[in-house]
Amino acid sequence: MSERESMELFWRENRIGMRLILLTDEGEQEVGGIRKTPRGFDAFARTFGYEPGRAQKDMESLEIARNFVESFRPWEMFAGEVDIEVEPDFRPNQ
Repeated sequence: MSERESMELFWRENRIGMRLILLTDEGEQEVGGIRKTPRGFDAFARTFGYEPGRAQKDMESLEIARNFVESFRPWEMFAGEVDIEVEPDFRPNQ
């Protein structure tokens, strides 16, 4: 990815929860997600292989689930090690 390429990293609301989105000049990539359930929140950080530790169920709060996903820095699979921060606010579903 070139240094001139613009990138955005944000959480977007969807009908069943939130999705962590990496937006680049090349397009949009979902790199993580959170789903609200009757028992709490389920969260996952995207991976190219089978890594069960990157998903967890029944978390107590949305903030805990969000921190869990972001701790894996799943956007680096697509963008490399870049200096980018996740926007603090959620964007509405498009």
